Amino acid sequence: MAGKLFIISGSSGVGKGTVIKEFLNNAKSIYLSISSTTRMPREGEINGKNYFFITKEEFQRDIENNNFLEWAEFSGNMYGTNKNRVLEMLSQGKNVLLEIEVQGAKQIKQKIPEAVSIFILPPSKEELEKRLRNRGTETEEAIQRRLQAIEFEAKESDNYDYKVVNDIIANAVNEILKIYEENKE
Repeated sequence: MAGKLFIISGSSGVGKGTVIKEFLNNAKSIYLSISSTTRMPREGEINGKNYFFITKEEFQRDIENNNFLEWAEFSGNMYGTNKNRVLEMLSQGKNVLLEIEVQGAKQIKQKIPEAVSIFILPPSKEELEKRLRNRGTETEEAIQRRLQAIEFEAKESDNYDYKVVNDIIANAVNEILKIYEENKE
Protein backbone atom coordinates (compact mmCIF):
# COMPACT_ATOMS: atom_id res chain seq x y z
CA MET A 1 0.00 0.00 0.00
CA ALA A 2 1.29 3.45 -0.88
CA GLY A 3 1.71 6.12 1.77
CA LYS A 4 0.08 9.53 1.73
CA LEU A 5 1.85 12.81 1.03
CA PHE A 6 1.13 15.84 3.24
CA ILE A 7 2.22 19.41 2.50
CA ILE A 8 2.52 22.20 5.05
CA SER A 9 3.24 25.74 3.89
CA GLY A 10 3.02 29.16 5.44
CA SER A 11 4.61 32.57 5.39
CA SER A 12 8.07 33.03 6.85
CA GLY A 13 7.76 33.78 10.56
CA VAL A 14 4.33 32.18 10.94
CA GLY A 15 5.76 29.51 13.25
CA LYS A 16 5.81 26.59 10.80
CA GLY A 17 8.91 25.08 12.33
CA THR A 18 7.52 25.11 15.86
CA VAL A 19 4.11 23.79 14.79
CA ILE A 20 5.65 21.05 12.63
CA LYS A 21 8.03 19.98 15.42
CA GLU A 22 5.11 19.61 17.84
CA PHE A 23 2.99 17.88 15.19
CA LEU A 24 5.75 15.34 14.51
CA ASN A 25 6.16 14.70 18.25
CA ASN A 26 2.47 13.78 18.44
CA ALA A 27 1.67 12.22 15.04
CA LYS A 28 2.09 8.52 14.44
CA SER A 29 3.83 7.09 11.38
CA ILE A 30 4.75 10.19 9.39
CA TYR A 31 8.19 11.08 8.14
CA LEU A 32 9.49 14.58 7.47
CA SER A 33 11.16 14.95 4.10
CA ILE A 34 14.35 16.98 4.34
CA SER A 35 14.70 19.58 1.60
CA SER A 36 17.85 20.78 -0.10
CA THR A 37 18.66 24.49 0.01
CA THR A 38 21.33 26.91 -1.12
CA ARG A 39 20.79 29.22 1.85
CA MET A 40 23.24 29.36 4.73
CA PRO A 41 22.35 27.43 7.89
CA ARG A 42 20.80 29.42 10.72
CA GLU A 43 22.25 29.02 14.19
CA GLY A 44 21.59 25.50 15.48
CA GLU A 45 20.59 24.02 12.10
CA ILE A 46 22.31 20.78 11.16
CA ASN A 47 23.10 19.57 7.63
CA GLY A 48 21.06 16.45 6.88
CA LYS A 49 18.66 17.08 9.77
CA ASN A 50 17.10 20.49 9.07
CA TYR A 51 18.12 20.76 5.41
CA PHE A 52 20.71 19.44 3.03
CA PHE A 53 22.79 22.62 2.62
CA ILE A 54 24.29 22.55 -0.87
CA THR A 55 25.94 24.98 -3.25
CA LYS A 56 24.10 26.70 -6.10
CA GLU A 57 26.18 24.61 -8.50
CA GLU A 58 25.09 21.36 -6.83
CA PHE A 59 21.48 22.54 -6.83
CA GLN A 60 21.66 23.41 -10.53
CA ARG A 61 23.11 19.98 -11.30
CA ASP A 62 20.20 18.34 -9.43
CA ILE A 63 17.73 20.41 -11.49
CA GLU A 64 19.42 19.34 -14.74
CA ASN A 65 19.34 15.68 -13.61
CA ASN A 66 15.62 15.92 -12.75
CA ASN A 67 16.34 14.94 -9.13
CA PHE A 68 13.68 17.21 -7.59
CA LEU A 69 9.99 16.50 -7.11
CA GLU A 70 9.66 20.28 -6.81
CA TRP A 71 12.00 23.21 -6.50
CA ALA A 72 11.72 26.96 -6.26
CA GLU A 73 13.69 30.10 -5.63
CA PHE A 74 12.55 32.07 -2.60
CA SER A 75 14.10 35.19 -1.04
CA GLY A 76 17.25 34.75 -3.12
CA ASN A 77 17.79 31.09 -2.16
CA MET A 78 16.79 27.83 -3.81
CA TYR A 79 14.87 25.02 -2.14
CA GLY A 80 14.01 21.57 -3.49
CA THR A 81 12.56 18.19 -2.54
CA ASN A 82 14.52 15.10 -3.56
CA LYS A 83 12.20 13.04 -5.75
CA ASN A 84 13.71 9.59 -5.16
CA ARG A 85 13.72 9.82 -1.33
CA VAL A 86 10.04 10.85 -1.19
CA LEU A 87 8.79 8.35 -3.79
CA GLU A 88 10.70 5.53 -2.08
CA MET A 89 9.11 6.28 1.31
CA LEU A 90 5.64 6.53 -0.25
CA SER A 91 6.11 3.21 -2.09
CA GLN A 92 7.02 1.60 1.25
CA GLY A 93 3.65 2.70 2.62
CA LYS A 94 5.07 5.54 4.72
CA ASN A 95 3.23 8.84 5.11
CA VAL A 96 5.50 11.77 4.23
CA LEU A 97 5.37 15.42 5.27
CA LEU A 98 6.82 18.16 3.09
CA GLU A 99 7.42 21.61 4.55
CA ILE A 100 7.54 23.70 1.39
CA GLU A 101 6.56 27.12 0.10
CA VAL A 102 3.64 27.84 -2.22
CA GLN A 103 5.49 27.50 -5.54
CA GLY A 104 6.68 24.03 -4.60
CA ALA A 105 3.29 23.04 -3.23
CA LYS A 106 1.67 23.97 -6.54
CA GLN A 107 4.18 21.77 -8.41
CA ILE A 108 3.50 18.85 -6.04
CA LYS A 109 -0.29 19.14 -6.38
CA GLN A 110 0.06 19.03 -10.18
CA LYS A 111 2.15 15.83 -9.97
CA ILE A 112 0.43 14.22 -6.96
CA PRO A 113 -3.10 15.68 -6.76
CA GLU A 114 -4.08 13.41 -3.86
CA ALA A 115 -1.48 15.08 -1.63
CA VAL A 116 -3.13 16.81 1.34
CA SER A 117 -2.14 20.47 1.58
CA ILE A 118 -2.29 22.61 4.72
CA PHE A 119 -1.49 26.33 4.86
CA ILE A 120 -0.54 27.89 8.21
CA LEU A 121 -1.72 31.49 8.53
CA PRO A 122 -0.63 34.12 11.07
CA PRO A 123 -3.24 35.71 13.33
CA SER A 124 -2.54 39.00 11.49
CA LYS A 125 0.00 40.64 9.18
CA GLU A 126 1.17 42.82 12.08
CA GLU A 127 1.83 39.78 14.27
CA LEU A 128 3.78 38.14 11.44
CA GLU A 129 5.98 41.22 11.02
CA LYS A 130 6.61 41.27 14.78
CA ARG A 131 7.64 37.59 14.72
CA LEU A 132 10.00 38.16 11.78
CA ARG A 133 11.67 41.11 13.51
CA ASN A 134 11.96 39.31 16.85
CA ARG A 135 13.75 36.39 15.18
CA GLY A 136 16.70 38.68 14.58
CA THR A 137 18.06 36.50 11.76
CA GLU A 138 17.17 38.65 8.75
CA THR A 139 18.27 41.96 7.30
CA GLU A 140 15.71 44.74 6.90
CA GLU A 141 15.80 44.12 3.15
CA ALA A 142 15.02 40.41 3.68
CA ILE A 143 12.19 41.27 6.08
CA GLN A 144 10.67 43.64 3.51
CA ARG A 145 10.93 40.95 0.78
CA ARG A 146 9.20 38.45 3.06
CA LEU A 147 6.45 40.94 3.93
CA GLN A 148 5.82 41.58 0.22
CA ALA A 149 5.54 37.82 -0.33
CA ILE A 150 2.74 37.61 2.26
CA GLU A 151 0.15 39.12 -0.10
CA PHE A 152 0.94 36.55 -2.80
CA GLU A 153 0.98 33.70 -0.29
CA ALA A 154 -2.34 34.75 1.23
CA LYS A 155 -3.95 34.52 -2.22
CA GLU A 156 -2.24 31.18 -2.91
CA SER A 157 -3.52 29.77 0.40
CA ASP A 158 -6.95 29.54 -1.27
CA ASN A 159 -5.56 26.65 -3.35
CA TYR A 160 -4.82 24.55 -0.24
CA ASP A 161 -7.09 21.83 1.10
CA TYR A 162 -6.95 23.26 4.64
CA LYS A 163 -6.03 26.54 6.36
CA VAL A 164 -4.89 26.66 9.98
CA VAL A 165 -4.34 29.90 11.92
CA ASN A 166 -1.35 29.76 14.26
CA ASP A 167 -2.47 32.04 17.07
CA ILE A 168 -1.90 29.50 19.85
CA ILE A 169 0.60 26.77 18.96
CA ALA A 170 -1.22 23.95 20.77
CA ASN A 171 -4.47 24.76 18.93
CA ALA A 172 -2.74 24.83 15.53
CA VAL A 173 -0.99 21.52 16.26
CA ASN A 174 -4.25 19.87 17.36
CA GLU A 175 -6.00 21.06 14.22
CA ILE A 176 -3.24 19.65 12.00
CA LEU A 177 -3.27 16.36 13.96
CA LYS A 178 -7.01 16.08 13.30
CA ILE A 179 -6.49 16.74 9.57
CA TYR A 180 -3.73 14.11 9.50
CA GLU A 181 -5.83 11.46 11.28
CA GLU A 182 -8.73 12.05 8.88
CA ASN A 183 -6.55 11.79 5.76
CA LYS A 184 -3.65 9.39 6.48
CA GLU A 185 -3.33 5.98 4.84
